Amino acid sequence: MARLFGTDGVRGVANAGLTAELALGLSVAAAHVLTEAKAGASAEAAQDTTRPVAVVGRDPRASGEFLEAAVVAGLASAGVDVLRVGVLPTPAVAYLTGSLGADLGVMLSASHNPMPDNGIKFFARGGHKLADELEDRIEALYREHAGGQAWERPLGAGVGRVRDYDEGFDNYVAHLVGVLPNRLDGLKVVIDGAHGAAARVSPEAFARAGADVVTIGTDPDGLNINDDCGSTHLDGLREAVVRSGADLGVAHDGDADRCLAVDADGHEVDGDQILAVLALAMKEAGQLRKDTVVATVMSNLGFKLAMEREGVELARTAVGDRYVLEEMKHGGFSLGGEQSGHVIVLDHATTGDGTLTGLMLAARVAATDRSLAELAGVMERLPQVLVNVSDVDKSRVESASELVSAVAEAERELGETGRVLLRPSGTEPLVRVMVEAADIEHARAVAGRLADVVKRALG
Repeated sequence: MARLFGTDGVRGVANAGLTAELALGLSVAAAHVLTEAKAGASAEAAQDTTRPVAVVGRDPRASGEFLEAAVVAGLASAGVDVLRVGVLPTPAVAYLTGSLGADLGVMLSASHNPMPDNGIKFFARGGHKLADELEDRIEALYREHAGGQAWERPLGAGVGRVRDYDEGFDNYVAHLVGVLPNRLDGLKVVIDGAHGAAARVSPEAFARAGADVVTIGTDPDGLNINDDCGSTHLDGLREAVVRSGADLGVAHDGDADRCLAVDADGHEVDGDQILAVLALAMKEAGQLRKDTVVATVMSNLGFKLAMEREGVELARTAVGDRYVLEEMKHGGFSLGGEQSGHVIVLDHATTGDGTLTGLMLAARVAATDRSLAELAGVMERLPQVLVNVSDVDKSRVESASELVSAVAEAERELGETGRVLLRPSGTEPLVRVMVEAADIEHARAVAGRLADVVKRALG
């Protein structure tokens, strides 16, 4: 039986794989698992007669309306009081879960996925993502009761109460502006909200911080989220930045846990470059703990070379912001992220926060009086070629002698200005071949040769 929880919560096509019944059942199970820890935490907690509290938010997808209703119903039926914060970014729900002392948080979003999809993401007390063990317990409990076992339900005054928590918007925006090292006065910034969860939050936060704000992608209607806009479609942002003469532009995804940028000339500034700019700013301020930044194996080699040159250590993880976060917590580091724009500033957020990332990037531009292009120029993005080789035995990537020899030969050929990475897909029978080199044609040639070997050796 396939696991319900993926790398970032439970996702599926709303009203098909992700139904109201599933949302309700998972929420009841999550309420039992995530609030039982409170009851067993201490003698004082065991005597606490107040009901547990949950924060529930969503992105603007039309399906989020009925899924929110199902989640709220499930939580309240399990004896949990619900603070419904409405349309807010994923990191806002995480922040409010922590700042309000809630026992859990729930976010309904499928991030950058198309509108028909949706997802359910749970946060534990403090606004932290769930460990695999907690997800497994929630799923096991859900399946047990979906099979027919009745829930033990509170009655009368024991059922949860539901209220809208409209203060969440202002609380979160105030937090974002309050942690900035300096104001953004004098900067003109274009914001692409992806018609998503940051459509109100991001423009408001930038404006309160002093920026002159121009907006696109900030008119969600429930159907247009991520539709040819946001961090996966930067052409509209490029055009708007150049047309308006802005200093920079920032683009979010549907749930606003990521941020990409463009400079004044409309050139993309990706997650690696943003990480580089913020790492040096934090190092200069003495805030980059252990002078180390965390990034995934897919980060550009140019990022690694730039950090080495600037005296910053690089810790690498598997692909996925959850692995970045795990390494940050384990190593006591303060900054990490992905090329896709998931950037985690652990002193101010428990997860990737696209609005905070954009604000901090703009703050660095304002503080240094240097253009974003100049700041991002600290690293040179080496050409990167990715080839997916399908219908192969991905389990033999590290054991097939012909492939091991071919990779070693390619690495010798590329030397210190190139890199090879073979990564089995986590969900499909394919192997991803990634090659970086100083020259794009060289990278393509090496990637093509290796892809042929993968097909021959593993097919």
